[in-house]
Amino acid sequence: MPAVETNARVVSTKPTHVVYTRTSRGQATIYVDGKVRGTKTIGGTLKNWNAGYRLALGNEASGDRPWLGTFFRVAIFSRALKPEEVVNQFRSGHEAPALVAQKPEDTSKQLFREKVAAIISKHCLECHDATTKKGGLDLSHQTAVAQGGESGKPIVPNKPDESLFWQLIEAGDMPKQRDSLSAADKKVIAEWIKTGARWTNDFIDPANYAQGSVGSRQVWIQRLTVPEYIETVRATVGVDIAKDARRILPVDVRADGFSNTAYNLKVDLKHIQAYSQLAALIVERMDVVKFARRFSNSQRLTDPNMRPLISKMGQWILRGPIEDDELNAFRGISTTVASAGGDFREAIGFIIEAMLQSPRFIYRVENQQGGGVRPVGDFELASRMSYIIWGSSPDAELMSLAQNGRISDSKQVGTQVNRMLQDPRAIQRSLNFAHEWLDLGRLSTLQPSRTKFPNWDKELANDMREETLAFFQEVVWNRKQSISNVLNAQLTVASPRLAQHYGLKLPSGQTKPEKFDLKSVPSRGGLLTQGAVLTIGGDEASMVTRGLFVLRDLLRGVVKDPPPCVNTTPVPTKAGLSQRSIAEARIKNETCGGCHSKFEPLAFGLERFDGIGAFHQQDEHGNSLREDGEILFPGTANAVKYQSVSELMDRLAKSDRVKRSLTWKVTQFALGRPLTFRDAEIVDDIHKEAEENGGTYQSIVAAIVQSDLVQLSRTED
Repeated sequence: MPAVETNARVVSTKPTHVVYTRTSRGQATIYVDGKVRGTKTIGGTLKNWNAGYRLALGNEASGDRPWLGTFFRVAIFSRALKPEEVVNQFRSGHEAPALVAQKPEDTSKQLFREKVAAIISKHCLECHDATTKKGGLDLSHQTAVAQGGESGKPIVPNKPDESLFWQLIEAGDMPKQRDSLSAADKKVIAEWIKTGARWTNDFIDPANYAQGSVGSRQVWIQRLTVPEYIETVRATVGVDIAKDARRILPVDVRADGFSNTAYNLKVDLKHIQAYSQLAALIVERMDVVKFARRFSNSQRLTDPNMRPLISKMGQWILRGPIEDDELNAFRGISTTVASAGGDFREAIGFIIEAMLQSPRFIYRVENQQGGGVRPVGDFELASRMSYIIWGSSPDAELMSLAQNGRISDSKQVGTQVNRMLQDPRAIQRSLNFAHEWLDLGRLSTLQPSRTKFPNWDKELANDMREETLAFFQEVVWNRKQSISNVLNAQLTVASPRLAQHYGLKLPSGQTKPEKFDLKSVPSRGGLLTQGAVLTIGGDEASMVTRGLFVLRDLLRGVVKDPPPCVNTTPVPTKAGLSQRSIAEARIKNETCGGCHSKFEPLAFGLERFDGIGAFHQQDEHGNSLREDGEILFPGTANAVKYQSVSELMDRLAKSDRVKRSLTWKVTQFALGRPLTFRDAEIVDDIHKEAEENGGTYQSIVAAIVQSDLVQLSRTED
């Protein structure tokens, strides 16, 4: 209940295959003989499912219903089957045993999905992708593998000994100039070919396998980052501790492109000392008695008063119900204070101070019991939603819904997401994402050459950072455009000094940052033409670092680090030698060109911008500078040319690859962990849903929150 019904004349007396599914978002579907026959959105949650109830499929419980029939086979799954899985189940037939032995082709597909694709990505695609194709062989596409290379078809299904691919791997001749495959990996490849060399998708995207699979879709225990700690304290007890927290707490270190990456958020002795010091400062600035009145009007230190007070206050501060042992520990504080002659104010102050140092406050602790996949708990879901959208703790409405078990309903989740996105904290959280994604923190310590750039100072660096954040807010929030429009929007928000640095015409009397329309300024417009991003290139405006930024952070492309013996010192320009000509020489070099051709041309359009983002037609040596180049989108064989920086911006902004990469980046930041091939399918679903709603940052976040990546918890892989 409520019922989901098929259309009339669906049921017959012949054996019929029926599947009922309900997704975590409430989409219920009935399949009959592999085809959809009924669908309906059903609210509610299964979290209050009573495992003590009997399950009746027909009239076997009471025998009083007019139903006769025979069940040939019954299976209950822990998740909603996908349409293709339903079809496969139907095709297996009702005569099949309940546990169908896995066919060789199924084993082959499983090996490819779980291991083979990752092995090929790691060891083979450096030389044999759609771009490089050494020996004419592309191993990144199933269709290309079937066509083969100069030596013929590399793989003969079911026959490893006749497959050149296996022969070279077994002999250790592939990959060349790299470590051979491990014995375990070789065994996997041999078994895959032996069972049919089946693929589960046509394209192996190296970006999906860059992080391997360890910890994929598991629950990570995440420490609050410094910004999250500041906002959580503000939301929980109403104290602004920002200045002190940034001064006392160690700086969060970036990993995998973000500083909120869970595995890197460790706690050392400096953290422990800082949290202790900050907790004391917070309580000192609180009216603890007034705060306690939110949970109880009594100020007696007796057990009947203190235990309910601690329980309610603890649930609010620690973002979920507290256990009996925690309650006893906090109650022990008030008992000690009372026995020493202390008063209610002192007891509450010490309890709050202890709670603020609890691992449950400092970390986003979740239930790790049970194993496998399960719907995330109500308070856990409230916390996930609030930290994804706000970067802070749940508010009273979310906590109330969690307390009453109403937050998990798919309609309620949608309502809450819409409400939360209207809060200014959602804007600030998105700016945190932009700050992290573009690594704007490096501007604080950037020190370009004084000789080359005498006008550089911290004020100009700050203006660049503020320009990018204001620009992001204008496009994403004020105009609510697709997030990809940050790459080609013809506007910016610049201070008078930064506008002068860019050569923009200043409005009369401008004294503060103003919005500039850049439609008549073809050299400007979009993130890549802003100083905050252009400074990635260093003093020499390196094509390498700028190109790598576009490749990795916009196209989600993958290239391996250069061998240790390679000199990576930037080559300075001189008369007759521009950065572009230096890059073109590297691309022509047989040793370097295979990788450098994938990313340096991406930066050719930015050559006219110097190391701190000023625009020039010539460099300081008189070399003429150009802005034409080409984009090689990952997975494609042929580059797409562009003639100007504005055309480069447009091609990137309109690229489906870039849009998907931005969805991937927002999802990674939202979850606080690297994404792997196990997440790719769900992220694709998130992207499709977001694109249907305009491809905005808001639509991406809404789709993330309502996806299985947030709604479900996986405690083992």
